[in-house]
Amino acid sequence: MDTRSKHLRRLVIDALEGGGRGHIGSSLSLVEILRVLYDDILRVRPDEPGWPDRDRFILSKGHGCLTWYAVLADKGFFPKEELLRQCRPEAMLGGHPERAHIPGVEASTGSLGHGLSIGIGLALGLRMKASPARVFVATGDGELDEGSVWEGAMHAAKHRLDHLTVLVDYNKLQSYGRVAEVVDLEPLADKWRAFGWAVREVDGHDVDALKAVLSGLPFEQGRPSVLICHTVKGKGFDFAEHNASWHHKARVEAADVARMRDALERA
Repeated sequence: MDTRSKHLRRLVIDALEGGGRGHIGSSLSLVEILRVLYDDILRVRPDEPGWPDRDRFILSKGHGCLTWYAVLADKGFFPKEELLRQCRPEAMLGGHPERAHIPGVEASTGSLGHGLSIGIGLALGLRMKASPARVFVATGDGELDEGSVWEGAMHAAKHRLDHLTVLVDYNKLQSYGRVAEVVDLEPLADKWRAFGWAVREVDGHDVDALKAVLSGLPFEQGRPSVLICHTVKGKGFDFAEHNASWHHKARVEAADVARMRDALERA
C-alpha cells in the first residue's frame, strides 16, 4: 500500500472508532476502487454536490460505506470530524448511506440488489435529458445472488446504456462463508457477457491498473460496462484478510482499533 491508501484506511479506522461498530472487511476491499474513482475518474464537485452534469455513483453494497465516507470526507463533501461521530444518534453518517442526509450520496442503499436498478433508472433519465453524465454502481459479490441484479443487467443491455458501469467488488467472501460455497458465481465474466455487457477484469487493489482500465470507458460502444475487481476482504490488515469474522463487528474494542493502527504503521 502506498501513502494514500494508508491515509484512507486511517480515516476508515477513525469512523470505526467513532461509531464503535461497522462492516470492516467489506469496506476495506473497496479502498482502491473508490480511491481511483474519486481521484481520477468521476466528474464531481464537492462544493456543489447537486451539479446537474455530475457523474453519479451508487454504492449498492451499502454496508461497505465506511470507505465511502472516508473518501467523501477526504474530498471535502463534508468535514472529516463527521467520521468521528459515525453511527451516533445525532450523526449525519449512519451504518448505511442515506441520500437525504449525506452530500455526495445519490441513493440510500443497504437492502442488497437494488443499486443497479436505481442506476439504470438514473442512466435512462440522463439520456432523456441529453446529459453528458455517467453512472457508476459498485456491487458486492454476495449481492450478485440477488435475482434483481440480473433482471437489471438484462434491462441495461436492452437499452444499450454505455454510459453505465458496474464495478464488482469480488472479494470472494460474503457474510457467513466463501462465495463459491454459498452460491458459486463462476464463470462470472461469461455470465455478464451472456447478459450483453462488455466485461473487463482487474486486480482491485492495483491503483495503476484500475486507472488504466477505467480511463477506457465505455469498454464497447452500445453496451454497458462491467469491471470485475478481484479484491481481498479486509485488505491491509493480515488478521482481517479473508476472515469472515471481520465482515461486521457490532462492537469494536479499543484493542481492535489499536491493533489496526499498529498494523498500518508497520505496513
